[in-house]
Amino acid sequence: MAKKKVEELIENQDLEAAADAFLAEADEAEAEESESDDKDVNFADLEEISAEDLEFNEHDFDNIDETADDEDVDEFLASVGAKTSVDRDDDDDDDDDDLDSFGSDELDSKVTELVKIAKSQKSIIEDYEISEFLKDYKIDAKQMERILTYLDKRGIDVNFSSGPSDALLLASDDEDIEDIDMSVPDSVSIEDPVRMYLKEIGKVPLLSAEEEVELAQRMEDGDQEAKNKLAEANLRLVVSIAKRYVGRGMLFLDLIQEGNLGLMKAVEKFDYHKGYKFSTYATWWIRQAITRAIADQARTIRIPVHMVETINKLIRVSRQLLQEYGREPTPEEIAAAMGITVDRVHEILKISQEPVSLETPIGEEEDSHLGDFLPDENVPVPAEAATFTLLKEQLHEVLDTLTEREQRVLILRFGLEDGKARTLEEVGKEFNVTRERIRQIEAKALRKLRHPSRSRKLKDYLDQ
Repeated sequence: MAKKKVEELIENQDLEAAADAFLAEADEAEAEESESDDKDVNFADLEEISAEDLEFNEHDFDNIDETADDEDVDEFLASVGAKTSVDRDDDDDDDDDDLDSFGSDELDSKVTELVKIAKSQKSIIEDYEISEFLKDYKIDAKQMERILTYLDKRGIDVNFSSGPSDALLLASDDEDIEDIDMSVPDSVSIEDPVRMYLKEIGKVPLLSAEEEVELAQRMEDGDQEAKNKLAEANLRLVVSIAKRYVGRGMLFLDLIQEGNLGLMKAVEKFDYHKGYKFSTYATWWIRQAITRAIADQARTIRIPVHMVETINKLIRVSRQLLQEYGREPTPEEIAAAMGITVDRVHEILKISQEPVSLETPIGEEEDSHLGDFLPDENVPVPAEAATFTLLKEQLHEVLDTLTEREQRVLILRFGLEDGKARTLEEVGKEFNVTRERIRQIEAKALRKLRHPSRSRKLKDYLDQ
């Protein structure tokens, strides 16, 4: 009876009902078996159904009841000989499941909750918050790396500004200084300073774990020589990390210098009682020093560090949306993804623009520069400049027809020489006469200029 019913449902391509019928029959059989061992329901005959009876498309899987147990459905499909080229939905996302599964359902839900908390904090979370939130779980290096990757893929920025936390240090992969590659990236020119520096730090002997502890103990007693020795023995670690940041706006030696500052900070704060290798602890401080230096110094026009982090987040979100939509995202889409206003997005984009040199070559032959095509707003138009020059010449010719005293009064009153107009009283003091006398001289001079013999030379300029 069960076989016939299931066959009919499969022929009608009603996979959901077929699965429900099979599971219901199985439950009934299990109940009967518990009542009497003599009663045994056998579903082996279902294997006689051929694969041709099970022709269905991928979308048929969408009809499966979400509440049905996956193992029961899988067992059902296997028992009826279902062989198709279509994978189950959960098989399509094997990579995602592997990424999002961290060892236990409880830890998975905890990480999901951590993402929600970070989203409520503008997608930013401190490293100590992660370690505090997951302190009840034993997390190894691989798990922590996957958690950090999981947070990064969801646009969460982990801030290590306070230094590496205990949980992150315990989960970090120790970098063996003996295996560090001291070669220089191809993009770096091997000049004398670089070669000399690498040669010098290569002479410093490496430290064993016991020697690190011994130096740390001496450091607790205030031994400055021990600090120097611990720092010098790890200089090649700085070079190894600095190589990863070549090409981001700073010279290789400058990156090493900034990394050395981070190394010195790590020496000051290292606590051997916690059981970390010094190279593990120092790596975080070196990375932080280099990344902060790049944010602070790599640009021609300095941008605050917090704005650099915001710009990097916007770029990351834009790339994610580009992959999702297959086109460049609009400011509105970016704003929605970041949880900020559109005006804020425009402001960030404006700040993130890189300066362009006026000497940038233009054209295929590069025989001209960008500065050649930019107008100078402070320089007058050539036609206007020529007109103004002619006006000055005509004005001087007209003034030459006046007496010297009348000419001087008009020049001072209207500022024809220096652009500064004087009052009647100021002009009167210069001629040692009253302001009324200056007014009379000015009026007489203007009447002369209004005569057609003089005014027609200047009349054309009034229309312009």
